[in-house]
Amino acid sequence: MKTDIEIAQEAKLKPITEIAAAAGIPGEELELYGRYKAKLSDTYLKRLEEQPDGKLILVTAINPTPAGEGKTTTTVGLGQAFGKLGKNAVIALREPSLGPCFGLKGGAAGGGYAQVVPMEELNLHFTGDFHAVTSANNLLAALLDNHIQQGNALGIDTRQIVWKRCEDMNDRALRNIVIGMGGKSDGFVREDHFIITVASEIMAILCLAADMKDLKERLSRVVVAYSYSGEPVTAGDLQAVGAMAALLKDAMKPNLIQTLEHTPALVHGGPFANIAHGCNSVRATKAALKMADYCITEAGFGADLGAEKFFDIKCNMAGLKPDAAVLVATVRALKYNGGVPKADLNQENLEALHKGIVNLEKHMENLQKYGVPVVVTLNAFVSDTERELEFVKNFCESRDCAFALSRVWEKGGEGGIELAEKVLETLEHKESHFRVLYENDQSLREKIEKVACEIYGAGGVTFTPAALKQMKNLEKLGYGSFPVCMAKNPYSLSDDPALLGRPVGFEINVREVYVSAGAGFVVALTGAVMTMPGLPVEPAACRIDVDDEGKITGLF
Repeated sequence: MKTDIEIAQEAKLKPITEIAAAAGIPGEELELYGRYKAKLSDTYLKRLEEQPDGKLILVTAINPTPAGEGKTTTTVGLGQAFGKLGKNAVIALREPSLGPCFGLKGGAAGGGYAQVVPMEELNLHFTGDFHAVTSANNLLAALLDNHIQQGNALGIDTRQIVWKRCEDMNDRALRNIVIGMGGKSDGFVREDHFIITVASEIMAILCLAADMKDLKERLSRVVVAYSYSGEPVTAGDLQAVGAMAALLKDAMKPNLIQTLEHTPALVHGGPFANIAHGCNSVRATKAALKMADYCITEAGFGADLGAEKFFDIKCNMAGLKPDAAVLVATVRALKYNGGVPKADLNQENLEALHKGIVNLEKHMENLQKYGVPVVVTLNAFVSDTERELEFVKNFCESRDCAFALSRVWEKGGEGGIELAEKVLETLEHKESHFRVLYENDQSLREKIEKVACEIYGAGGVTFTPAALKQMKNLEKLGYGSFPVCMAKNPYSLSDDPALLGRPVGFEINVREVYVSAGAGFVVALTGAVMTMPGLPVEPAACRIDVDDEGKITGLF
């Protein structure tokens, strides 16, 4: 069986100018990055605003398991299937982070015959967007420390510095560090921290900003520290905005590539969904909606994280109204949720499937709370039996969710036609009545409890004394109307990754609450979730190599 990278490397790509021309994009509106990648110009994006919107389809999933679900694969395959049916569709995805690429999960371009390409370039440096975000973030950190070194005119309390440096790599040793060691000219000694780039507020701002004006306004509001009097000190106060915007100027433009079957794909931005808001950029999504009759996008991890934030943060802020949601699962993953060890997932087990399908059920219920029609799809495996597939189909349809099998990993667009037809049927016969989960004028505590109890199924929420104090202070400073961005482990509906299925009666534990004022949301850290991941025992990086001809192997 061929690996994903072997399939991608054997693909016959079309020049990106041809992909653009087929999508109605004039060649002069492209900024080329080689033969197969391009950015869309600001003038083209401005012209698109005059076009009507197509239909917005979100692809999300159950909680991830070692058995695999295939959310990105489904997104890509669905877009290819729309093409097979003669429908005009554009895919809108996030860019992969180098952290998981070299860490636990490998690449993130889809899989099998449902991939976006060039796969290696996408998974590595791509067009440099993440490097720009990292540079802008760390420039602000450098200006902050320099301001303190040069006299601290803003009266920054060095015990209340909240801005962290970042890098796009899993490096646990940088989570908590001491800087300023050495002589007087080397700065003040203080504790500092690193987060991964995709968890940074600059990444969130890049993905939520409408244009350059909005980007700069958001950057100016970024809180870096608090003064001795308790007032927030911002990037605007440090006069950092212009230089940061200059670093992000090109990164603001969506990237155009293609699928294996030449469907246009806008791949732009990449915030994690477990510690950030988990969606591709508003600019890319809105562009795809104007470019095509159907925009197919995804949100990271399970629907409890990615879809919730897509709806309550991204759609809420950008005025987007999704028309349908596709919920991805596998029989194997549902049996895993039912207690079957990974080694035994190939065996038929209806009892375990019955126990584990409650995880899917909870996500179905959650999506329906937003008033969006739901289509459940199973990524088919050869080990799936007819009785197992029939059980899931009946389960979904009895709960007013359409159902379709997907074989896009194996067959590409052809394997997604059943799913595409079911999505089209749903769009035609079921109207979306999209609504957000909570009102902006609710208190931060009410919003957190609403997400924890209604989406996760928690029995209640506990807050550390520090978190309670932080929420009170943020509301006093005027940030109480912001939506909440829950930082939680992705593997369980609870904040305990070991609780599979549909746990009940548990408590969500909020240990810290802080504001991302430029992004426009308040982050609540739950459980033991980390904003700087570490590498596993056997990092994916150890399997990656490049031969004498420059061919990369082992990426995925």
